[in-house]
Amino acid sequence: MKYVLMYTSRPDLAASTDPEAAQALYKRVYEWFQDNASVMADSGAELLGVETATTVKHGDGGAAVVVDGPFNEAKEIIGGFSVIEVPDMDTAIAVTKTWPLLDLPGVAVEIRPMVEDYSHMEG
Repeated sequence: MKYVLMYTSRPDLAASTDPEAAQALYKRVYEWFQDNASVMADSGAELLGVETATTVKHGDGGAAVVVDGPFNEAKEIIGGFSVIEVPDMDTAIAVTKTWPLLDLPGVAVEIRPMVEDYSHMEG
């Protein structure tokens, strides 16, 4: 089964981290990806800041509308993602519990199963 791991944090976390500490955090993250390479279905990616986001959404009258910024207003931001392939949610949780930044305040990882079989939509 494939699961998306979405790495979230407070918007002010990066700005409040000095460059030397940030470098140490990146090293921990890099090592985590190396340690978990066997379950990575996608190498993952860090996302640029929310100020770079563009959203396409349903507009008045049904036409698609393009707006600057993220669609979801939240206290947390998604800073990156990975796709892992493991047998079940328990294994996905076990892998995620080792995410090296979970010891930082405001950091979380959302685990979401992916739809892999669309056969139920046929017919």
